Amino acid sequence: MKENGRKHGTLSPCAACKLLRRRCAQDCVFAPYFPAEEPQKFASVHKVFGASNVNKMLQELPEHQRSDAVSSMVYEANARVRDPVYGCVGAISSLQQQIDSLQTQLALAQAEVVHMRMRQFVSTSNAGTSSPENLTPAAAASSKFMPSQAKSFFCVDMVDQANMAESLWSY
Repeated sequence: MKENGRKHGTLSPCAACKLLRRRCAQDCVFAPYFPAEEPQKFASVHKVFGASNVNKMLQELPEHQRSDAVSSMVYEANARVRDPVYGCVGAISSLQQQIDSLQTQLALAQAEVVHMRMRQFVSTSNAGTSSPENLTPAAAASSKFMPSQAKSFFCVDMVDQANMAESLWSY
């Protein structure tokens, strides 16, 4: 049975104490967050932040926030190992570029749908009317564009993109 990354009956050192080659104390600040089964987790955090700095950060935080802080440090450390220059910012920038590209593709697809609906509307309205020579100018104009039918080809489910972009950064 495990409790805070340690087995009952044995004093198995946490990943941090193993890497630092020291005895793992009962009140080790690293033990609950860096279990012995996940040595790479602490290794990357240690490589980027240093054990002393991680220890200071964890000591300064209330216990209920430490788990989230460790998760953030592990994510940032792994990003820094993969991309030493930009780290997480590089990943965020790449994702933002993908969002911009996908929003452009969505806008083009929506414009194409509107264009196709307009062509369909024009072809169906022309097929159902008499020739324009037999109609008065007012009747010809109203037969080509009826406000009640206008909604049918302009009604496209669109995402409110301004609010969507705002929600990405509102956490």
